[in-house]
Amino acid sequence: MADVEKDTKAASSVAEASNKPPPRPEEKEEDEVSLNAGDNAILPEGQIDPVYEKKAKILNRAIQEIGMGWYQWHLSCVISFGWASDNLWPIVTSLIFTPVANEFGPARPPLLTLSQNIGLLAGALVWGFGCDVFGRKWAFNLTLGITAVFGMAAAGSPTFAAIGVFAALWSFGVGGNLPVDSAIYLEFLPASHQYLLTVLSVAWAVAQVVATLVAWPLLGNLTCQEGSECTREGNMGWRWFLIAMGGMTVVMFLVRFGLFTIYESPKYLMGKGRDEDAVRIVHEVARRNGKTTALTVEDLKACEPEGYVHEANVTDAVKRKLEDIKFERVRALFATKKLALSTGLIMAIWAFIGLGYPLYNAFLPYIQATRGANFGDGSTYLTYRNSLIIAVLGVPGALVGGVLVELPRFGRKGTLSLSTILTGVFLYASTTAVDSQSLLGWNCAFSFTSNVMYAVLYGFTPELFPTPQRGTGNALTATCNRIFGIMAPIVAMFANLQTAAPVYTSGALFIAAGVLVLALPFESRGKAAL
Repeated sequence: MADVEKDTKAASSVAEASNKPPPRPEEKEEDEVSLNAGDNAILPEGQIDPVYEKKAKILNRAIQEIGMGWYQWHLSCVISFGWASDNLWPIVTSLIFTPVANEFGPARPPLLTLSQNIGLLAGALVWGFGCDVFGRKWAFNLTLGITAVFGMAAAGSPTFAAIGVFAALWSFGVGGNLPVDSAIYLEFLPASHQYLLTVLSVAWAVAQVVATLVAWPLLGNLTCQEGSECTREGNMGWRWFLIAMGGMTVVMFLVRFGLFTIYESPKYLMGKGRDEDAVRIVHEVARRNGKTTALTVEDLKACEPEGYVHEANVTDAVKRKLEDIKFERVRALFATKKLALSTGLIMAIWAFIGLGYPLYNAFLPYIQATRGANFGDGSTYLTYRNSLIIAVLGVPGALVGGVLVELPRFGRKGTLSLSTILTGVFLYASTTAVDSQSLLGWNCAFSFTSNVMYAVLYGFTPELFPTPQRGTGNALTATCNRIFGIMAPIVAMFANLQTAAPVYTSGALFIAAGVLVLALPFESRGKAAL
């Protein structure tokens, strides 16, 4: 990393600029994000450490002045790999479910989903909390590598136990993608472009399309059919599919690790008391964008009262790391009534969705079967054609979400609430399907609204947490999502599959989550994350 010149001059310092009073309403439209976006923060004053808050606003202003440039656009590309992986591998598990059942026995496959969700939970905990302690950079580079290695290794599984273990291991890597990637991406984005965190979910939807396209010839032609004798030699399709998906993830890892230089988050460094490193990174990003910045270390130090000593700035690096692993990071997210309400509600929303989505997928086929639904001729072509149509409909969902979150008086909360409630409504409606066409129609509507929902949820959630605890906050929400997700396959193994109650419960969970969104105290549209 190139050293940044210390003698950068400017007519006025960033600190002075940050003290300017906000413009009058007639000078600034409600939906305009100006260079003062760094002062217009999502979390109101008094919610977090005042020294950190002042420094964060100065960094926000510096990043806003640099603007969206070469570094951020390239970061967007490699960050999208994390979004893609987060959807790709759970889809892999669901697609290999049937051929694995045919080869190893129909009673065991729910345990495959359970193994995956346990791995996702462990990954969210370790990588989410860890990135606040040890930094974003290492986690950012390792998650995809772990996923790729164990994903391809799973193709050689000789027993169901082996595929279950490998599913947990590749999911451990997958579980860290969004908590880490969303944190580091948001911390490099200027406030005027934070909506890109929502748009980035296009990669999440595209991954589903790619997985379906690759699965069609491999799983459709090279796997055992139900009811027939199934041997390893006649059921190689799912193994080749794992190799293909693992190879794709290897390519993403190599591009991210070898062709792009990721810098540690300036706000993370500043939160650790490393102001000099934070300023150096901001200058390096400015250089790569072909810009300059007036930010200096003195601008940040000016925010500190006399005699101020940063809590985490101890001499022994190892001791510092160990001291950082403490409950204080969680407690900080509940420091005030509003912050506690925000954190608690977003955790509950993630939990409801975490149970609702897999419950729907686990039980809907049984509901339709008991009602005599006719799904066409049952051909492989029809099955994968419909799956592809449903996957494609999810792509515009993320784009629509990116547009809606920037609408005045609608923003993140309005978009998330409406899309989540509609997802529950379409879920209910899908249970009325009695033929292939009506099922496809309802599933397309469900796919579209659920992709809007996830796009906004993935973008909105990290905005609600301050940088020092952003990884921890992401880990808490992801943990709630994964814990409740673990409950779905357990219910599938022990519940009465002939009842409609689980599907209706799933719809109620989505609608309840949508209502909870309206109670969130903070709206992030047009405001900078601290």
